[in-house]
Amino acid sequence: MKSPRNVLLALGWYDHRLLQGIATYASEHRWHLASHSIIHEKVIPWGWDGDGILAWLGAGDDLADFVRKADKPTVDFSLRRRDTPFAHVVQDHAKTGELVAEHFIERGMTRFCFFSDTENWSQVERGEAFTEALRRRGLACNHLRWQPAGKRGAAQDEWQRRRNWLMTRLKDAPKPLAIFAANGTLAVELRELCEEAGLHVPTQVAIVGIDDYLLSVGAIKKYVSGVDTNLEEQGYRGAELLDRLMRGEKPPIEPIRIQPASVITRMSSDILATGHEGVIRALHHITDHFAESLGVKQLATIAHMSERGLRQAFVKHVGCTPGDRLRTVRIDSAKRLLAGSTEKIESISHRCGYPNLNSFFAAFRRTENMTPAEYRRIMRFRS
Repeated sequence: MKSPRNVLLALGWYDHRLLQGIATYASEHRWHLASHSIIHEKVIPWGWDGDGILAWLGAGDDLADFVRKADKPTVDFSLRRRDTPFAHVVQDHAKTGELVAEHFIERGMTRFCFFSDTENWSQVERGEAFTEALRRRGLACNHLRWQPAGKRGAAQDEWQRRRNWLMTRLKDAPKPLAIFAANGTLAVELRELCEEAGLHVPTQVAIVGIDDYLLSVGAIKKYVSGVDTNLEEQGYRGAELLDRLMRGEKPPIEPIRIQPASVITRMSSDILATGHEGVIRALHHITDHFAESLGVKQLATIAHMSERGLRQAFVKHVGCTPGDRLRTVRIDSAKRLLAGSTEKIESISHRCGYPNLNSFFAAFRRTENMTPAEYRRIMRFRS
């Protein structure tokens, strides 16, 4: 029996989903993943002699030098070092930008912004594709990017100056505004600053980020929409390509780009843009108070309209009745909690505005054609 392939992970950055894809392929093909694999460039094992390397070389030069000198078949998950002779399997950042543009356009948004904090190649590709997708529709996009002072003495107040700068831009921008944040951390920051500035998300500012590792906890709490960039597929496809390289194939000239799976819609972008003030007030109230006892009569009072007038306005501007919208928000919130937490189903039903389990089960089965428990099992199996 052949000895298993000895593969080193040389990852200056990683996400647990990327590792899961690698691990799945390694398990299927009896690979040995080296115990001294490099995660975040902590210890570089000079002298390692195995069969192949899966790398992310978007950061320090030391790691890139090590991988070059190792002279083994290598797949790089980054494109920062395009001049290397390695194969590349990367996220399709251009498709990600296009996907977010379509997400906002479908919701009727007409004012757009791309927010980044670096000239990192991945952020540049996302922003350019987002802007171009909007341009093709006759829509413009503003770019927000913080420029660090670059002076040592300014570093101490850099964080506060940056937040003040961003809050001013958010307050001054015409509303409603759709913002694509270049990564998940920036999306959460936007959500926090909107709260501090008294800007309602998503009716005044809608936000989509990247559903990356840093966002995973915050997304459940803050309900920030994010693009699923298909990291598990990227890890699996990278390992698959490395296997072929270790068997003597030549590396492909062009990088293999993994398309994003979808936009995971959470509350930060779950809105339909409308200029009807009464509908906006009602949507705002539904978003903030869906967990409370709420009906059309109360929403009509909030909107300063009759119940009949509110229903007609909702059908015209939102495409459904106020009651339908309330049910959608409640069920979507329940689905997020079922998939992203271990909270008891009875507790989730109360948090989502249902007076008892029976009413929750009936509403959930009506929309999802399954019970909440079945939905939770399916989502856990997928993850």
